[in-house]
Amino acid sequence: MNTTTLSRGERWIDALTSPASGAQAGPIRARGGLLNGEHAHFLAVVPDPDNRFPRARDNVVGLEQGWLLARAVREVIDADRERDVKRPIVAVVDVKSQAYGRREELLGVHLACAAAVDVYASARLAGHPVIALIVGPAMSGAYLAHGYQANRIVALDSPGTAVHAMGREAAARVTRRSVESLDALGDTVLPMSYKMSAYAKLGLLHELIEGVDADAPSAAEIERVKASLAAAVNDARGALRDLSSRLGSADAKRTRAASVEVRKRMREQWDEA
Repeated sequence: MNTTTLSRGERWIDALTSPASGAQAGPIRARGGLLNGEHAHFLAVVPDPDNRFPRARDNVVGLEQGWLLARAVREVIDADRERDVKRPIVAVVDVKSQAYGRREELLGVHLACAAAVDVYASARLAGHPVIALIVGPAMSGAYLAHGYQANRIVALDSPGTAVHAMGREAAARVTRRSVESLDALGDTVLPMSYKMSAYAKLGLLHELIEGVDADAPSAAEIERVKASLAAAVNDARGALRDLSSRLGSADAKRTRAASVEVRKRMREQWDEA
């Protein structure tokens, strides 16, 4: 395939992993690679123009994508079950949405996405350091299914990377604003922003990597990203396996103080009960 036609997810999984042992087709790429000399497993959702579900031909999470992600991660969990040190799992995130379609809804796209969520959480709780690397859009239910359950989230601060519930144009229609006014609102209301720097201020990112070309990374930039992933793996191994770190950072304590306080009071009331 001509590299100019590759999605970011395809481009980055090619950059970070060993060459595939055989031709790969379909919407999921699952390959091994090395992080600081350690074997790791990488997964990406990629465009699938021949998918039998028309709504799922882009880099979105639909029925097949959800179930295939669940199977791929489950295979890693099963293979490492008797190992003392579990392999890191890296979700390369470049997903535009979950697949909206009547057939997808009838056939249970929510179950497929839930299966992916469950297996990533199961891997994390089993001791696999699960790292999400955001290289493109991380939107809506697709991001929940592929990436959000990670121990640590790393993102490129590059045009085209964003974490949100919906795209700019859709959000503008729902809120009855122009795209320009929506962007201006995001400068004062962080959760409304489409900037990765704003998302980082919510305390959800382990690292925001600046100065990397997401579309055409150099060899040096790829090595920088690998080093960041390896550092995230080490950090995850030395911490709890839950997601409490997302509320423990200085940014989270400042911008999500209410969320921290609500959880504190709920714990206190639960313990009293």
